[in-house]
Amino acid sequence: MNLLAFDTSTEAMHIAVARTVHGRVQHWQHSGVGGAQASTGLIAAILELMQQAELPLSALDAICFGSGPGSFTGLRTACAVAQGLAFGAGVPVLPVASLLAVAEEARFAALADQPSGQVTALLDARMDEMYAATYAFEGSQWTELQGSCLLRPEDLPARVGRTYWAGNVFTVYAERLAGVQAGGMAAVGAVQCIAALPSALAMLRLAPQLLAQGLAVPAEQALPVYIRDKVAKTTLERTAEKAQAQGLAAALAHSSQG
Repeated sequence: MNLLAFDTSTEAMHIAVARTVHGRVQHWQHSGVGGAQASTGLIAAILELMQQAELPLSALDAICFGSGPGSFTGLRTACAVAQGLAFGAGVPVLPVASLLAVAEEARFAALADQPSGQVTALLDARMDEMYAATYAFEGSQWTELQGSCLLRPEDLPARVGRTYWAGNVFTVYAERLAGVQAGGMAAVGAVQCIAALPSALAMLRLAPQLLAQGLAVPAEQALPVYIRDKVAKTTLERTAEKAQAQGLAAALAHSSQG
């Protein structure tokens, strides 16, 4: 199976290519700055990686992109690039939840010796909130237990049992999460916290299961997942206000910048 995967939903940009030759899978990967800054280098980095793999876009079985939640501009960039490449190459698009990719990255990097368990994936959503979702794994297979939502660190349920927290929130919200652990899990000890981001290699590992579930879509149906709709709406409202003051040309320029 030949796959391209990329995620720009966080502060890091991750790209990876998987190429299968005679039953052997080879990987190429690249990392850079993600979020709002990813738009300046994502396409060039993808094409460079595809060239290294000596793999034309038309030979891909799917293009996987991190569908969110995450950085508003980063998600728009990833979705637009996935659509554009897929249209041109005539291949399907596979949206991969960024929080699921976080959970898989944690499982592969830190929990490989665990046959099963639960992971609550946590990504910094700014504004004193976190994106959160909980998944269960059995081997390398995943089941969603609680879908993506917004939480304050203090509102994170501390679950007992074989449960892990994974993500990029453990520094910025260290004191507030420590309070959750101390209050909710004093009898069983602290939750194990695993630093993890939604890597493209994690997305490649998830792809076979997601493709088997029929989750690939035509390019025009690829959409990012916005949890914080109010923020997106407010951004558009501010853009409209500037458009009235500066004129149509300035408004279009502003919109194109995200």
